Amino acid sequence: MPEEDLVELKFRLYDGSDIGPFRYSPASTVAMLKERVVTEWPKDKKIAPKAANDIKLINAGKILENSKTVGQCRVPFGELPKGVITMHVVVQPSLVKAKTATFILIVVALCGCVWLEST
Repeated sequence: MPEEDLVELKFRLYDGSDIGPFRYSPASTVAMLKERVVTEWPKDKKIAPKAANDIKLINAGKILENSKTVGQCRVPFGELPKGVITMHVVVQPSLVKAKTATFILIVVALCGCVWLEST
């Protein structure tokens, strides 16, 4: 792929620091970008994603969908001159497991169930 077709992106973190810039093919998906952000996340940050699903990427005020490609997301920034495009990263850890475990614990506590094991 010709180098002029590559899109240069950097990712702005919650504290104003950046990851990147890196060059991506227009065929790269948002999910691929998120995986790279998780891999490159600075180890000294107090808040850190554990998985790509813990991250939201925002460009031009819009949350980008995992299935979209860089080329498809380029519409808002297609008018910009060549240069690095900054995307904002929001870390929003998944709470599904924690909520489920809490719910189960509450149900068990309220119903007074007892499990018996036979050998």
